Amino acid sequence: MIRKYEHDTFLVETFDNILEPFQQFSPDLVMLDINLPSFDGFYWCRQIRKISTCPIIFISARTGEMDQVMALEHGGDDYITKPFHPEVILAKINSLLRRAYGEYAVTNRERIIDKNGLRLYPERLELHFQQEKVSLTKKEADILEVLMTRHPLVAGREVLLEKLWDDDTFVDENTLNVNMTRTRNKLKELGIKNAIETVRGVGYRFNITW
Repeated sequence: MIRKYEHDTFLVETFDNILEPFQQFSPDLVMLDINLPSFDGFYWCRQIRKISTCPIIFISARTGEMDQVMALEHGGDDYITKPFHPEVILAKINSLLRRAYGEYAVTNRERIIDKNGLRLYPERLELHFQQEKVSLTKKEADILEVLMTRHPLVAGREVLLEKLWDDDTFVDENTLNVNMTRTRNKLKELGIKNAIETVRGVGYRFNITW
C-alpha cells in the first residue's frame, strides 16, 4: 500500500537485531508493532531512539490506553490501532515526514560539517568519507560536531561534557573517555586513524590525517 504512493519501503524479517538493518537502510520513518518476536516494539523503539530521531509510528491491535501511553513515552510519535483505513495511515505518514523533514520542520536545511572530504551529518547521525558511511550515536555525533567545528583549536573536556550532558557535575569523566574511544573506532571504520588527539590536561583536538 505504501509503495503505491512512491515511498520506498524495507521490511524487517528477523527480529533478533533490528538495529543492524535499520542502520543499513537509514529509514526516514519507522512503523512498529508492539507484539514482536524476541523483544517487543517498546524495546526496539528505545533502541532506535538512542541513534536516531526519525519518526516512529506504532501500529497495533492493542487498544488499551496504557499501551498508547507507553508507546509515546518510549519515543513513539503516533499510535494507530488495527484495523485502520489505508488513507488514514498514509496521511499520518505524510504528516510526520513533513514535520520532520519538510515544510513544517524546524529547519529545512540539513547541516553538513565538512573537513577535507569527511562529512558529518549531525541530524542524520551519519559520518561519510569517500564512498563509505557509518552510523553514529547521538553522543558520538555531538563529540565530532564539537571537535570538527573547533578545528584546529583544542576542545576542552568541560566544553565536551557540557555539549553531551548539559551539566558536567553529574558525569564521570570515564564516560567521556568511553564515548571518545567509540568515536575513534567509528573513524577507523572509515579508514581514518589518529584524527582525534588527546591533549593532556586540557582536552582533545581534531587533526586532518588523511
